[in-house]
Amino acid sequence: MNYVLLTEIWQSHSGKISGIIIGMLFGIFILMFGFFHTMFVMLCMISGYIVGKRIDEKEDIMDILGKLLPPGYYR
Repeated sequence: MNYVLLTEIWQSHSGKISGIIIGMLFGIFILMFGFFHTMFVMLCMISGYIVGKRIDEKEDIMDILGKLLPPGYYR
């Protein structure tokens, strides 16, 4: 593949790519076999994609935490 194309893809989607890889590795390291284990790995990959997408969109991590955690929990 063309190095310039790979660089451009990485620059515009680095958070999503990293999130998928981290989610997949986390799931694989914890769970090795079985249907429900596979579903867990897929859930980790989807979660990693969502977090990576928000990072790509330049959303502040504290705003994400504010939506997920109760008010005043992280401050």
